[in-house]
Amino acid sequence: MNQTITIFEQMNELGKARVPFLFVFDFELKKPLIIPLEAVDWQKVRYEINGIGPDYGKKEALPENAFFHASEADKKHYLQAFEQLMFHLGRGDTYLINLTMPVRVETNLSLKQIFEHSQAKYKLWLADECVVFSPEPFVQIQNGIISTFPMKGTIQADQEGTDQQLLEDPKEKAEHYTIVDLLRNDLNSVAVNVRVNSFRFLQKVETHRGALWQTSSRISGELPADFCQHLGDIFQKLLPAGSISGAPKKRTVELIQAIEKYERGYYTGVMGVFDGQNLDSGVMIRFVEQTKDGLVYKAGGGITVNSNVKTEYEELLQKVYLPFTFQSAKP
Repeated sequence: MNQTITIFEQMNELGKARVPFLFVFDFELKKPLIIPLEAVDWQKVRYEINGIGPDYGKKEALPENAFFHASEADKKHYLQAFEQLMFHLGRGDTYLINLTMPVRVETNLSLKQIFEHSQAKYKLWLADECVVFSPEPFVQIQNGIISTFPMKGTIQADQEGTDQQLLEDPKEKAEHYTIVDLLRNDLNSVAVNVRVNSFRFLQKVETHRGALWQTSSRISGELPADFCQHLGDIFQKLLPAGSISGAPKKRTVELIQAIEKYERGYYTGVMGVFDGQNLDSGVMIRFVEQTKDGLVYKAGGGITVNSNVKTEYEELLQKVYLPFTFQSAKP
């Protein structure tokens, strides 16, 4: 906890001095990183925020026989966790909870190659550790306006009408209402005049296995004039991101840690850059991690009392993708 407080205080100090910096917060806040941009070592850390980042030079070409294959996720463990969540949802301990798990993957692509070729809004590469290629913004601060963009709801875009199917799905609609309400309350703790600017707009994400539809909303509010010297205070109040935890947040995070039975690490944490005036950050979903036993892809989705275990399990597998195309070959 002392380290966490120090990290947030460091954000406050750098913000007050208007020093541009990169920040990376893991879900459990056990190994957060804050690095002034001029001190970032490209051999260890690379990032791109909404298309903006250093020029790392020419991309490394992909192998002609590139492959990326996911194993079946541990269905038995998922079913057990799902049943436990249904008990707590039925009892009212939580109304929405994000259930995740690691899925083993095999590929002949390096983590750096995946970083270089991924087409995503928020990208991060930590050498020999993980790569992130996330479509989901967390918090953006522009000219004193703070905005957040919860993303909830995913479906394959392989057939005509699936976009409307997603928009009309009662479970997905209820889940999105819940997370928008949670994040509106979160923003109210740091800003005034909070409002929902756009509700459940569609976005298409291209993957190596075809396109996906996803739904997002935008919520914004006004920060005080001295917000730069309180960046750490703002993030301390907003973390963890509501879209990858649930509601009510505190109790739901306790359930996540008890039921998932693994450390998420940097997965579902938050990364971003303060440029000296404005800030942009993303939720670290779509994530491949190097472990001592090989590569794992961590994925998940929101569970409500109306969730169907088969549908949720299939949605988790849909999210195991790379956001670029290549001629796939078998390993």
